[in-house]
Amino acid sequence: MTDLPANGPDEGAPPSGLSERDRAVLAVERQSWTGPGAKERAIRERLGISPTRYYQLLNALLDDRRALEADPVTVNRLRRVREARRGRR
Repeated sequence: MTDLPANGPDEGAPPSGLSERDRAVLAVERQSWTGPGAKERAIRERLGISPTRYYQLLNALLDDRRALEADPVTVNRLRRVREARRGRR
């Protein structure tokens, strides 16, 4: 049996392994947005972070197995979009 650190990154995380913030980021991505700036405004108001930080977190989530398990439809859609953008560069 292995002892895990008391203050590890998953402390207080739900069974999916994703933090509350990670799940909130995925929830924002599940929504459709109308009008310019609506999504950025929601990011600031709901998550209390800048859009730049939001996209950094989102990009990391797309490579996280736990995010794929928690929300495969959203994660796979965003992975396809990311790959298409990389292919155009």
